[in-house]
Amino acid sequence: MTGLPDISDMRAMILAAGLGSRLRPITDKTPKPLVKVAGRALIDYCFELLDVADIRHVVVNKHHLAQQISAYVEAVPGFDIALSDETEALLETGGGVRKALPLLGSAPFFVLNSDVIVRDSGPSSLQKMYARWQPEEMDILLLLHPVETAVGYAGQGDFHMEESGRLIRRTKGKPAPYLFTGVQLINPRLFDGMPEGAFSLNLLYDKAASTGRLYGVTHEGQWLHVGTPDALAEASRIIEGA
Repeated sequence: MTGLPDISDMRAMILAAGLGSRLRPITDKTPKPLVKVAGRALIDYCFELLDVADIRHVVVNKHHLAQQISAYVEAVPGFDIALSDETEALLETGGGVRKALPLLGSAPFFVLNSDVIVRDSGPSSLQKMYARWQPEEMDILLLLHPVETAVGYAGQGDFHMEESGRLIRRTKGKPAPYLFTGVQLINPRLFDGMPEGAFSLNLLYDKAASTGRLYGVTHEGQWLHVGTPDALAEASRIIEGA
């Protein structure tokens, strides 16, 4: 038993409030989630993952060039979309999700970053995560990708993964084989006791890891980093050639 609602009743949040500073001057006029890669807005790759998994209830937050975000997502067909307004203050990933909790409900929910591209090569990653969820052993389940096959990534990875799926953060200065894709399934109870205002979801990962309740599953497909204009061009070339 997963302890989750039917997948068609699951909720998800797309994080779309970032400034996209490294993509300036493109993001001076276009919010990063709407920047085109291979002819599609970055946020469309999130909607594609949700569509394939049959998840229709979605919250999208907005801050930078917020009206463009509103106009775009309100025109996306096939989803029940609510907007979480952060125009008064940027709340980072954790604060943004916390502000949206009334729209996300009391059951665990998915969170997707809109500033990277996750493309599945096989069955739905979100359905795989849904099936793997075990409330008696985990509070967060992260989708991880092997560093060696990531596109446009120059980091040292984020996590080691035990055979059980339990995650251990990499030691500073030493590489780890997996990076976090930006896709996760979170138990909202972890937000109890979190600070007001802006904070990173990394606080929740540390909280879950401290009790051995941070888990991961491996992504099968493409993961593309699009943080710079050169990375955008490379991602477009790869997707169009796939």
